[in-house]
Formats: sequence, C-alpha cells, structure tokens
Amino acid sequence: MEQSPLLILGSTGSVGEQAIDVARKTGAPVLALSANRNAKRVEEQAREFGVKACAMADEAAAADLRVRLADTGIRVYAGMEGICQMIAEQNGENAIVLNSIIGEAGLKPTIAALQAGKRLALANKESLVCAGEIVMKLASEKGIEILPVDSEHSAIFQCLRAGGKKEIKRILLTASGGPFYGYTKEQLAKVTVEDALAHPTWKMGAKITVDSATLMNKGFEVIEAVHLFGVAPEQIKVLVHRESIMHSAVEYTDHSTIAQLSVPDMRLCVQYALTHPQRTPAVIPELDLTQIGALTFAEPDTDTFPLLRIAIGAIRAGGAVPAVLNAANEVAVAAFLQKKINLPKLFRVVENVVAGLEAEAKRESTLEGIFGFDAYARIRAGEEIAK
Repeated sequence: MEQSPLLILGSTGSVGEQAIDVARKTGAPVLALSANRNAKRVEEQAREFGVKACAMADEAAAADLRVRLADTGIRVYAGMEGICQMIAEQNGENAIVLNSIIGEAGLKPTIAALQAGKRLALANKESLVCAGEIVMKLASEKGIEILPVDSEHSAIFQCLRAGGKKEIKRILLTASGGPFYGYTKEQLAKVTVEDALAHPTWKMGAKITVDSATLMNKGFEVIEAVHLFGVAPEQIKVLVHRESIMHSAVEYTDHSTIAQLSVPDMRLCVQYALTHPQRTPAVIPELDLTQIGALTFAEPDTDTFPLLRIAIGAIRAGGAVPAVLNAANEVAVAAFLQKKINLPKLFRVVENVVAGLEAEAKRESTLEGIFGFDAYARIRAGEEIAK
C-alpha cells in the first residue's frame, strides 16, 4: 500500500522515536518534524528522512537548528505558533499529523491539524483531557476520524470494529498497575523518584511513567475514552492487568467480549494508526501465549491511589474541570521529579486544586476559558506545593 506522508510532532520523545522507527521499517515518508529543544536529534532525523520542514518549540533551539541545517533546503519554524504554522503549510496527499507532544502543549497543534483538514494520529492525551468536547466537535465538523495511538485506545478502536455503538455494554480499560501495585499508603510515602521511574513493562518518558505509577494516567485514559468513543464514564471499567498483554477489551450487549492482545510495544499502535483500515506486516515481535502462561486481572485500589477516582469525578463534572486536573497534575509531577514533594503530597496537591476550582470550572466550555483555568490551576498547584 502507498504510505501517507507524516508530520511527527514530538519526534524526539518516546512515542516520537518509535514513530520514527515505524517510518524507517515501513518506508513511510516523513514530511515534517517538531520537537522542544533537542536540535541535534532533530537534525539527525531530518537528514535521514529528507524532510521539508522542522519546528522547534524553543526559540533558541530553532536558531540552533537553522545553523545545523543551513546546507539544506529544510525550512525551520520557531515557537508554538511556528509548529501550528508548519502544520498548516506543509501539505502532502493524505498527510497524517502524529501528535506525540507531551502535556497541555499538545492541544494547540491538535486544533491546528484539525483546522488544516489533516488526518490526526493522536498520542497527546491532554488534547482530549483538557478540551475533549471542542476537539471532537471540530473533528466531526471537518469529517476527520481521530486515530488513537495510545495502546489502550488503539486496542479499543480495533475491538469496536466487531460491533455497533449501540451494542456496546462497557469498555474494559486495562492498567499495568505500575511499579507500586499492592503498596500501602505508608509505603508510598517512602518511594523515590528512581522507584517511580522503574515501570515494570513499558518504556516511556519520565512524566507519563510517574502518571502510570500514580494511576493518573489511567484516569486520563478514562476521560479520553469518554470523548473518543462517545460512552458514559459509567460504561468504562478499569482493570489492573500486570502482564500488559491484553491492552483493552469491549464487552457487547450479548456479553461477548472482544479483546486486543499483543506484546507491549507502542510501535504497533503507531503502525495501525498510520495504516488504518488496513494492516501491514509486523514491526513488533510475535506474541507467544505459551510463554506468557497466564493473564491476571484485579480491581484498582482507588483508596491508596486516589487520582483515578478524582479523574473520573472530573469527567463527570465536565467543563474545564479535567483541564484543572491536568494542570495541577503537571505541576505536581514536575515537583515530585525535582524531589520537592513525595507521592502522598502529589495526591493532595491535585485533589485540593480540583476541589477548590471545580464549582467554577465545570461551567466553562470555551477554549479561551479552558486555557484560563489551566493557567490558574498551575498557580494554585504551586501554592499548594509551597505549603
């Protein structure tokens, strides 16, 4: 099959590098790249794939990259506005924007991709967490299907091909449980940053690895699933699945459950998003169930790990509450990674900020208002950390 040209946003991050590897293995052309500060790595990627354009969120990094690529005809854009401009201006037939930017910073590029009418492979969960209704409405207006790259949502997306929307009873969203599965509150108070970054099955960036350890990542995925698949929060059941082999499942009204299984490798999710509705030869190892032996499932402990419960409450409240949740968490995780707070304090910061702003935030539905609450929540989170 003919490969669509790719614009890979966040190309130096964990998912971005895996997208680069998929492009390399499948021969997919790469049209453009974006990253935050790593100009050296973007230069290497740009030269390997002969891209037409690059964008760096950091202005100084953009200036550095222009020097590095001065002997080429590659255009270099600068800043967030530059990333969005690159998305609008760099055109290719059936081009796909793969957005793997980390955090709330990925929202504007998601909007820009949809406004430009480009297909969107979405790995930036904050786009839907912060502004899911706005993003999905714009996608509908533009006639664009958002292709999920996250492993669980890619699995659900694949399982939904087995039945109609009205036939869905519930979605079974799996979680590895992270490195602290089975811990008590007292044990969590003593864990280190190094402990939190030691994920049992997935190789990810620091922020998302901490989110996995706290179960906040699963809370975000519940919010994403509500928007992506048009289901109620009550139709989503989270299951701890330590082996990370069943990436999620859909139970239909006849109690038939369709699951997607594979080795835990994000390259499959990237590949499927880029080739959907077709499947192409594998870029990941084969799954050998005889070597796995057994698959286990358990209920999540939302008493010890309250962020999952708080996230479900946020999507039920609606409005800008999920954006407040995300902003407070980003600030708290950064403080944890800097060893300023421990995990119980991280939980309290997020819970207190959400509780303090929920009444006002749930009435907000505009993009401008969401960005406003995002900024305010970050200030409040900083104040909570300082207490």
